[in-house]
Parts: sequence; C-alpha cells; structure tokens
Amino acid sequence: MKKSLFLYLFIIAVLMNVFTYKYFASKGSEEINKLKIENKKLNDSTLVMYNKSVDDNAFSLEFNDRAQNYLNQNNLAAFSEKVKQALLAYNDDKEGNKYVDQTKVGEQKFIINKLKILNHRWIIADYSNGELWGEVLIKYFVEEDQSITFETMDSYLYPQQLN
Repeated sequence: MKKSLFLYLFIIAVLMNVFTYKYFASKGSEEINKLKIENKKLNDSTLVMYNKSVDDNAFSLEFNDRAQNYLNQNNLAAFSEKVKQALLAYNDDKEGNKYVDQTKVGEQKFIINKLKILNHRWIIADYSNGELWGEVLIKYFVEEDQSITFETMDSYLYPQQLN
C-alpha cells in the first residue's frame, strides 16, 4: 500500500512537472513572438522617423551642397550663427523687427522667435508679439565686406483666434 501510494505521488509529480514545463515553454515562445513583433514595430517607427528627419533636412543649409559651394564658407556653423544673430539683432529696435513686415500693435512689438536658414539666399522665420503669430520669408545677402543685409520677401500674420 505504501509503495503504491509513493508510486501514484511520483507519477502525479512527474505529470505536474511535464505540464508545468509545457506551459512555461509555450508561454516563453509566445512572449518571444510578442517581443519580435514589438521589435519590428519599433524598427519600422525608427525608420519612419529617420526618413522624416531626412525629408525635413532637405531644405536646410547644412545639407545643401550647392548652397554651401555658393557661399564658399569654411565654418558653416559660425556663418549660420552670424546670419542668425544679425537678423535677431533687429529685435532690439523699439518698433520691433523691421523684417517681419508688421507694424507695432499697441505696446507689443513684433519680434522673430525662431528661424531656419533654408539655403544660401532664404530664411524662414516665426514671429509674434505675444498675442499674434506669423511667419516671414526673408532673402539675405552676404556683401563684399562680409556684412549681411536682409530683404523681406513675404510675410503672413495668422488671424487672431477667439476663445
């Protein structure tokens, strides 16, 4: 009797181990498949973000070889910073930045918040006076004495939204 009890307990223990092993083995393979699918999704989204980054940089001085050759600058980062600072210096005018093509409204003057140098000739900029926002396309020129002059090509002021 004692022998058969141990035999039955042994068989039950073996069966429990077999079923437990099968359960965790299948659960592990399911988890591996889920991780593979998730990894594929992440790789796809990384590729999408990379392609978007490449597309966004298509209109950028840093990635435009023809514009760089035209400018013939050794230090492109320093040149870009020089152009940026030259344009942002006009924000200090009491009437606001004259290249946003907008007049002062009340006490608020229009200033350029951010800009992007598109190539050897154009800049796109975002401007506001704290209440109204707009965008402006500016043409810039590098003179013989390496000074930089600007000319407003077009400007758009977004209508004020009522809340």
